Amino acid sequence: MRSLTLTLAVMLTLACFSTSSAEDLKKGDRVIFLGDSITQAGVGPKGFVSLVRNTINEKIEGVEVIGAGISGNKVTDLENRLEKDVLSKKPTVVVIYIGINDVWHSIRDRGTPRDRFESGLKDIIGQINEAGARVILCTPSMIGEKTDGSNSLDVMLEEFSATSRKVAVETKSQLFDLRARFLKHLRIHNPKQAERGILTSDTVHLNEAGNEFVASCMLEALGVNPVEQKQILRHVVLFKFKEDVTAAQIDEVTLEFAKLPSKIEAIVEFEWGTDVSVEGKSKGFTHAFVVGFRDAAGRDEYLPHAAHEEFVKLVGPLLDDVLVFDFHVGR
Repeated sequence: MRSLTLTLAVMLTLACFSTSSAEDLKKGDRVIFLGDSITQAGVGPKGFVSLVRNTINEKIEGVEVIGAGISGNKVTDLENRLEKDVLSKKPTVVVIYIGINDVWHSIRDRGTPRDRFESGLKDIIGQINEAGARVILCTPSMIGEKTDGSNSLDVMLEEFSATSRKVAVETKSQLFDLRARFLKHLRIHNPKQAERGILTSDTVHLNEAGNEFVASCMLEALGVNPVEQKQILRHVVLFKFKEDVTAAQIDEVTLEFAKLPSKIEAIVEFEWGTDVSVEGKSKGFTHAFVVGFRDAAGRDEYLPHAAHEEFVKLVGPLLDDVLVFDFHVGR
């Protein structure tokens, strides 16, 4: 049963943390998004680059946002055009979103060896840093939207994502783990394991929802929170189980709680864990669950939902005590 708990913990707490902190944008900054066709399409009216630009312009005066994506590009292509498309424009921040084609083109024997991908990223980052700009390195996102490991290139894509994470650490660059963020979102919003249609139109290129999602991620990476993020309501639940409750029963509760995001659309975030505090003040509460909603209306939909009420029937008899605490993020 311990292995089940560990698996769930890993699966449900994926998040996007930086190897170095995001810095606040200021007047005079020039942000360049460097990438492939995903970034190229991002400059369209509903693309993520345009959405990021619009939000930044509403919040910060005098920040320029530029898209520098070209269809089919791999890391070697970025190296070849770095001077012309990036360095010559004197950026202060460069967001690198690359790796999809380095993996995807491998099915036609035109991909990039992983060691060459690593050396290419290091070369690009080195040149950008030498020019006085900072880098935000994104992991490659998705080639297929299933989260059960059945997309044909999942293993290779994860290997390349691991390379990007490694490079970010070694170059002391800010990392935004876009792949982890996609997986976390899709585990909640793609319960039927659709290959496409949630965030992408063709397993790779972003649809309208995907562009909005990536824009939100990029704004977070840039330290600019979209207005809607301020409305997030977090619903914190702590469980103290009765002494005679078995490990198997606790694992069942945890598993059933973890299923709720796939059953209740109002849930937009979900994490859980067990107490590891060294202060000895947990008062017998051992398990914590954090459920996120876009706003209070989401919580009000969740509480009387049939799936939630069914879960309450399961867990109620097993609890010695429960504590619930709700709060709006940033308030």
